[in-house]
Amino acid sequence: MMELRYNPLTDEWIIVSAETQKRPVQPSKNQCPICPGGVEFPDTVYDLVAFENRFPSLKKEPPKVDDKGYGPFRKKESYGVCEVVVYTSEHDSSFPKMPLLQIEKLVEMWVDRTFELSKNDFVKSVFIFENRGKEVGASLPHPHGQIYAFPFIPKRIETKLKAMQTWYIENKKCVICEVLGSEKKERIVAETTHFVALVPFYARFPYEVHVYPKRHISNLLEFHDEEKKDFARILKIVTMKYDKLFEQEFPYMMMFFQSPFNTEDFSDFFHFHVEFNPPKRDKDKLKWMASVETGTWTFINPVLPEEAAKMLREVEVDF
Repeated sequence: MMELRYNPLTDEWIIVSAETQKRPVQPSKNQCPICPGGVEFPDTVYDLVAFENRFPSLKKEPPKVDDKGYGPFRKKESYGVCEVVVYTSEHDSSFPKMPLLQIEKLVEMWVDRTFELSKNDFVKSVFIFENRGKEVGASLPHPHGQIYAFPFIPKRIETKLKAMQTWYIENKKCVICEVLGSEKKERIVAETTHFVALVPFYARFPYEVHVYPKRHISNLLEFHDEEKKDFARILKIVTMKYDKLFEQEFPYMMMFFQSPFNTEDFSDFFHFHVEFNPPKRDKDKLKWMASVETGTWTFINPVLPEEAAKMLREVEVDF
């Protein structure tokens, strides 16, 4: 079973996919499917690699949906692409442990995959992400991320687009450019030549960090060469600070928000950004997405953003 089902209560599409139930969950190192010699690469040695997910929720050629529903119950084919991006062949590595050069190559791969996926006219949104740690549902410990090329604009991205467009119409400025111009140093975690990492004034998670390019850029394809290298650097800084904060492997959800493709132009007001949403609220405590957060999208943050920023800013990293 693989199809999209429409929710008329929230005006959004839900992906229904039995394929995802087949994914391996936390296999041992000698059974890792994405290590060289594993199921995915039995005869291949690689540095980093991207490939289509064997257990996807979206496909370029999805199963036909003959019965498109009735009344409020609408459904359609699950067009799209789900890719896995393996950061390194080293099973015991991680984003903060990887050499900067390896992350620079990874950035180039993200740009390349965005370009290739966006050439499919059914793709409206290219969403790059990493789930790190069992706490956020990562099924494999080997360092990797994923890319979903959606046939629609997901609801939260649509909400961001509408909010940014409204701000632009009312203020004649990009809202993230305004945030950068108004931000206080007390919330800045790290800064490089082309990027700022900060705990936002409006943080939902206790140690949430956003990465904003200083130049107004709407997607990865607009990065110039120096920005690509600097992007790798700021991501390494943030993830290293996370691991050193509590001296443990720090779980997080890392998400790239790009302007949509193959639809109207949002580039004037949509500013590319990265969100790190970690589930930790303390060294040994998790912040759960419980009823209020899940049911209403209204988050309760138990840590003052300025205090979280101070803690992360004071973590010294060197590489």
